[in-house]
Amino acid sequence: MTAGTSARPLPLAGVRVVELGNYIAAPTAGRLLADFGAEVVKIERPHTGDELRTWRLYAGGTSMLHRTINRNKKSVVLDLRTPEGRDAVLALVARSDAVLENFRPGTLERWGLGPAELEAARPGVVIARISAFGQTGPLAERPGFAAVAEAVGGLRALVGEPDRPPSRTGVSIGDTLAGLYAAFGVLMGLYRREAGAPTPLADRILDVALSEAVLSVTESLVPDHLAHGITRERVGGRMEGIAPSNAYPCATGGSVVIAGNGDGIYRRLMTAAGRPDLADDPELASNAGRWARRDELDDALAAWTGARTRDDVLAVLEAAGVPSGPIFTAADICADPQYAARDMIQYFDVDTGEGPRRVGFPGIVPVLGGASLPVRSLGPDLGEHTDEVLAELGLLP
Repeated sequence: MTAGTSARPLPLAGVRVVELGNYIAAPTAGRLLADFGAEVVKIERPHTGDELRTWRLYAGGTSMLHRTINRNKKSVVLDLRTPEGRDAVLALVARSDAVLENFRPGTLERWGLGPAELEAARPGVVIARISAFGQTGPLAERPGFAAVAEAVGGLRALVGEPDRPPSRTGVSIGDTLAGLYAAFGVLMGLYRREAGAPTPLADRILDVALSEAVLSVTESLVPDHLAHGITRERVGGRMEGIAPSNAYPCATGGSVVIAGNGDGIYRRLMTAAGRPDLADDPELASNAGRWARRDELDDALAAWTGARTRDDVLAVLEAAGVPSGPIFTAADICADPQYAARDMIQYFDVDTGEGPRRVGFPGIVPVLGGASLPVRSLGPDLGEHTDEVLAELGLLP
């Protein structure tokens, strides 16, 4: 694999993070910190490592999912259940700034690696703990993956068609959200420390529940229910209470998303679609009226897009100033000039298990200086950095 380099100083250079996590949530937090220069040391179990290495494994021994989520990190193999593994982790924490973990609550304590031991090794350490339901409460010890969190957090009830069972979003969005909040929390803790604010250990333990991370992005779901007795339901490609905003099929394959949900935008949209009668209808001048007649509007737009190619539809809407866009596949993303201009697909030579291949990976967000920072390295091989890190700690013979 070819590693990228960054000419500019990275914002988190000099920060070291110990990642004690599997799957997606804690590793996502570690990836975000590593992307911007933190040295993230990922501790993996012997022999198998992080189970993500074999998720969506189409060939070979390491998945592209692992290469993506664990980019820019170091991999160290330690058995946390042994005294030697525990001591090595504490020696590493003593030289680190933060710890990430997403084990079931109580697991680290049983291994002698709970917050008290981590604090003793490194006073002032920031600890991000990710779990299904949080470290406290009646469900604290219950296990759960993102699928469960998306259900309990209220998101799953909103996704899908109204006459069918709820569906997923296609990615482990609950894990990713929790990882974002954990990374934010680590930066918050480091900022307070750098500002010289004395912070007790309890306030440096960042308790991120997958279910609560999902709940936090459901907008006014709960307030609308309590204030107005509203129970939101699934509306397919629409957004509750907003119209027209949906996906519409085009003549030669492909679909477009059209967001005509502003009053002025709506009039421009319907004029561009050859429906001045709907553009000028006083009942449709406000969003409430448009939502009441959403089926009629969707039918009119689908009839218009269905008679034109995707490119023709998008050209007309762009000229009219109507927010719209194509529904991209992976192939579309790789060919898109906007992503290319901002280095949002970065290419590495990778052993895919079927021979070496040039493979593109997502860039780094947010952008600094007009384009993505370079991805320095993909997710490492299992134990690739064990000797390097243990030698630094003086733990190799």
